[in-house]
Amino acid sequence: MVEPGELHDVSLSGLEGGFGRVLVQLNFPIALAAVPLTLLALDSLRRRAWLVGVPAIALCWVVAWPGVVDPDDLDAKVVNALPALGVALAVSLTVAAASRAGSDFGPARDGDRLRIVVAVVAVLLSLPWIAAEAGLHFPQGVFLTTELYAEPKEPRTAAVHLGHHHGFAGTLFVISALLLSRPRLTAPRVRHVYAALVSLMLVYGTANLANDLWHEQVVKRGWTSWDVPSALEPSLSMMWLVVLAVAALVYALGFARGDAAGPTGDNHIR
Repeated sequence: MVEPGELHDVSLSGLEGGFGRVLVQLNFPIALAAVPLTLLALDSLRRRAWLVGVPAIALCWVVAWPGVVDPDDLDAKVVNALPALGVALAVSLTVAAASRAGSDFGPARDGDRLRIVVAVVAVLLSLPWIAAEAGLHFPQGVFLTTELYAEPKEPRTAAVHLGHHHGFAGTLFVISALLLSRPRLTAPRVRHVYAALVSLMLVYGTANLANDLWHEQVVKRGWTSWDVPSALEPSLSMMWLVVLAVAALVYALGFARGDAAGPTGDNHIR
């Protein structure tokens, strides 16, 4: 069992701590990824499914409210049950859509090779975080991992702490966006909203991956004191202006938008 002191800003251990971490991670990053997944499912279902879809999306978006997921206090709170419920509804809609529209391996899409390359690079850069998720330190070598480092006004700890990292959440967002960019939705309005959200997910995930990776592997080596600005929480900042601008560019280039599905539909859950 990993002691809470080896993790990041959690205080509970045992089953209580474990279930608490599951609940918080259902909020972030999973609830945010569940929003476009809900739209994808709704595109294959009858209109009455929106009676479940709208509450699902609203509950998932609760995670964006300040303090629902506090990066400085990751113990579970009662309010975390709301986005988790939204995720449960999103999963139920996805299962219903897969049953109705079918689920199989989709045909090759333009850009699939690039998607694979980006996903592989993201996973390779995330190896220390993947090990940390399993409660292990990735071997010191190419990556800085076990060497002790002290953040300002904090005790010395391993450069890559055990447990969840927002950089790995960024990797999960990137991979989710790459996968969700492949289906072709039929409803024009839903398709554009969906594409905008998936484009933002891709850029937001990349920003979080870059921020955490740079701090742990560059700043902690003493190569520079400059950090990639954080985009973890939405704010009126230059970094978020950049994130939104790049997301708009990605959307304008057609990412996740594609063409409308044919008359028989081509939006299976893949």
